Amino acid sequence: MTRAYYVYILSNQARCYYVGITNNMYRRWLQHRTGEGSAFCRAHHLTRLVYVETCGTANDAIAREKQLKKWHRHRKLRLIESMNPGGQDLAVLWGWRDAPESSAVVFGER
Repeated sequence: MTRAYYVYILSNQARCYYVGITNNMYRRWLQHRTGEGSAFCRAHHLTRLVYVETCGTANDAIAREKQLKKWHRHRKLRLIESMNPGGQDLAVLWGWRDAPESSAVVFGER
């Protein structure tokens, strides 16, 4: 069974961005929502999932994360708007909740 890896971007009302990777998007999003994610996200209240991209391997995801982290804010914004024009919280669109029904939930599934 092939495992997928995800590169994601979180944002807040002020459009501050955080780029991260995970192999379980729902679990990682939940960690950020409950303050267990990163200290940077906690300090800046970054809880809106605005961008997700799938990578085939962990190495691909790490390389893409490093690439995106080097980008300036306006370039990240253009990337987000290419996939999510309104900058909506994808977790809300997908119907994700703060309390998991199952720890086996992965990206796009409940």
